[in-house]
Amino acid sequence: MDRHLARGLFLAIVALGFGLSSLQYQLGSFSRAGAGLFPLLVSSLLMLIALATIVQSRFVRSERLQLNPRNIGLLLGALCAFALVSKFVNMTLGIVVMVFIAGIAGSAAYSWKRNLKVALALLAVAFAFHKLLGLNLPLY
Repeated sequence: MDRHLARGLFLAIVALGFGLSSLQYQLGSFSRAGAGLFPLLVSSLLMLIALATIVQSRFVRSERLQLNPRNIGLLLGALCAFALVSKFVNMTLGIVVMVFIAGIAGSAAYSWKRNLKVALALLAVAFAFHKLLGLNLPLY
């Protein structure tokens, strides 16, 4: 199977899963959002990305899909490490640990500088969600 097509189909499945499950909650309106509005909007945007990826797969050179068990294990381990460190220490350290473990799976050229930039960007998003949206995140 083509790698680009598989990526688009996977994104579409995830978008459908979250989008359809968000319809079980009250949507509300933009001025008074319900619990299902934000997941529906995010899954709609993800579906647009999925459709663009699927269409793009028809116009780019086909690449064979290869599953790498080592990388899958590293990514699952990074998510588990994030959950454990966030629960027992704090989310800030959890984000940093997750990025550095997942970075090992990223490419042959491991760059701690790139991982640090990604971790700082994710921390900025998390702090923005905490301060601007008032989400109760255990950041520190």
